[in-house]
Amino acid sequence: MALYFIGLGLNDEKDITLRGLEAVKKCKKLYLESYTSILQCPVARLERLYKKKIILADREMVEQQAETTILADAAKGNVGFLVAGDPMAATTHADLFLRAKEKGIDVKIINNASVMNAVGNTGLELYKFGRTTTRWRTGCQKAPMM
Repeated sequence: MALYFIGLGLNDEKDITLRGLEAVKKCKKLYLESYTSILQCPVARLERLYKKKIILADREMVEQQAETTILADAAKGNVGFLVAGDPMAATTHADLFLRAKEKGIDVKIINNASVMNAVGNTGLELYKFGRTTTRWRTGCQKAPMM
């Protein structure tokens, strides 16, 4: 039993990593976070590729109803929390991660491309934008400062 945070990449259903696709196949339920970013393809295309129904998870579900939906399901079996871009970019995702850990749910993070690392496609250097200001913690480990 685990809650998988799975980054889907920046464009469409084909941007998922092989590791992410393997995790999707293990999951009994899939939730697609639908409020911080938008994929450039319809959910039906994801469902066709994954051969599974996807539940749209709006902000209210993730922030206020997760204990009776996402986390309750993850306590019973493998659940995927699908996120456009990279799964740990939003603070609400980090909060869901911490709430899962508090409930004793195993958490797996499968990263993917995000807006932060897509900046390189413009020819600009990410370091020239200054220091990244968001920090997140997993349990008692702190993310390293760059």
